[in-house]
Amino acid sequence: MADTFMQQAGQQALIGMISHLIFIIITWRVLQAIKVEGWIRRDHVFEVRVLMMLVTITIGTTVSNFFLDFLQWSQQLIHLF
Repeated sequence: MADTFMQQAGQQALIGMISHLIFIIITWRVLQAIKVEGWIRRDHVFEVRVLMMLVTITIGTTVSNFFLDFLQWSQQLIHLF
């Protein structure tokens, strides 16, 4: 019983990590299409890159959490009937 629980917890952790990474990569690719050069001062390139990484992580993680929540909710629907 405990082994089954531990295995499910491990699978959920792996799915969560992969989901977060995939959505962060997708978000990074999408944000690269935005031209931010016009908004940058010459001496603040590093700060803008850090900001883009933080925005990417924030958006990617949020979308991934939505996806994982929706997946979990859809699996719990069997308990309704």
